[in-house]
Amino acid sequence: MTADGGATVVTEEDVRRVALSLPATTEKPYNRLPGFRVRNSLFVRVHEQPEVIMIGCADLAEKDGLIASEPDKFFTTAHYDGYPALLVRLANIDLDELTELLTDCWRRAAPKRLLAEFDAAHPPA
Repeated sequence: MTADGGATVVTEEDVRRVALSLPATTEKPYNRLPGFRVRNSLFVRVHEQPEVIMIGCADLAEKDGLIASEPDKFFTTAHYDGYPALLVRLANIDLDELTELLTDCWRRAAPKRLLAEFDAAHPPA
């Protein structure tokens, strides 16, 4: 929360900090904009639209469900039609949601052995 009681705005720097906190993550440009990979597999990138990131989804059903349930947060463009990825408006999520989204995306992209090591070090609450 900010001093005036409003929500803290999530920034590109927050995306960078959260993404790089996940094991074996590196930053490598994607179309000259920051992209984040786990063992060379892209899981999130900063989008050309201001204050927007692109994340991967498990499948098209998950993508469609997220967009339908919260269109103020999640959206797509024709470029991503038929592809399990969506766009996220940073102004409409908080840091906890960003962390959850990026961790889920990282989990889908991470190699099985790395994911097993992560799960062993971070058991469910």
